[in-house]
Amino acid sequence: MIRKDLEMREHQTLREIATFSDQSKGRLRPEEPCDVRTDFQRDRDRILHSKSFRRLKHKTQVYIAPVGDHFRTRLTHTLEVSQIGRTIARALRLNEDLTEAIALAHDIGHTPFGHSGEKVINGISPYGFRHYEHSLRVVDHLEWHKDQIGLNLTQEVRDGILNHTGEKMASTLEGYIVKLADRIAYINHDIDDALRAGSLSKEDIPKDISAVLGDSCGHRIDTLIKDVISYSVDKDFVDLSPAIKKKMMDLREFMFENVYLDQRSKEQGERIQLLLTALYDYYIKNPKDMGEHMELYSEDEDIHRVVTDYVAGMTDQFAIERFKDLYLPDRIRKV
Repeated sequence: MIRKDLEMREHQTLREIATFSDQSKGRLRPEEPCDVRTDFQRDRDRILHSKSFRRLKHKTQVYIAPVGDHFRTRLTHTLEVSQIGRTIARALRLNEDLTEAIALAHDIGHTPFGHSGEKVINGISPYGFRHYEHSLRVVDHLEWHKDQIGLNLTQEVRDGILNHTGEKMASTLEGYIVKLADRIAYINHDIDDALRAGSLSKEDIPKDISAVLGDSCGHRIDTLIKDVISYSVDKDFVDLSPAIKKKMMDLREFMFENVYLDQRSKEQGERIQLLLTALYDYYIKNPKDMGEHMELYSEDEDIHRVVTDYVAGMTDQFAIERFKDLYLPDRIRKV
């Protein structure tokens, strides 16, 4: 079978510290293996074909409802993380398929309006909200595969999704690659978007950082990727070199101070608070208006769990349109 050949090829080409698909810890529900794809390739395909993945194209990365075709969305961010992660995994002879699957699903549970939306839902839902936990909930409980709830992904992909951010550590090197790729991607493409939006100028970026990492998005990404590869190539872990890592974290801190937490973001956050709180309260009182979403739950399911999942799954534009429909008066038209 083709799958057997692919699994054998992994053992011939990947390093001993890689995660091999034929040694996966398995799925939540046992399944017959595919004839032509490894388990990690199969996971990647299930993620790509999911509705939640498609909705990422209409979810905010940084700038909400931007006017212009070239601002990043949550989907383009995801694709950039996947590309960076695959480049690193391939160069270090680790499992590229596992890296890609984790990368494609790492933000699949993100709210509308980016981290501002996440903060709002975390504050109003009794379940709290952290996007990495909700991403796992999406693939385990809110998506469907072959008429069964959940995509039934491998444990390695699920672990990588859950541990791609913060202080959490993935159990595989491929999962940690995605953690690095996520930071490399968002810090640099958010600078690119901030320059396009006029929130920053190139001169605002500290010169000591540009001198080390580069003075453009492409140069910085190239520097960071090559540093991960050169620093990790002969080690049993994956990371940036200490000097380059410090400059990247300095750049991240600069972005928080000058873009993520600036006055414009605070004003947007207040509007998002109003919008999402209004929608949440409406659906608590009118659950039938969630339509087929209700079919995912038993009759005794806590309505707050149902509404948290529903509002978190909205795209930016859908949330805006529903708010307009529910709370703004119809325009009077002259006939």
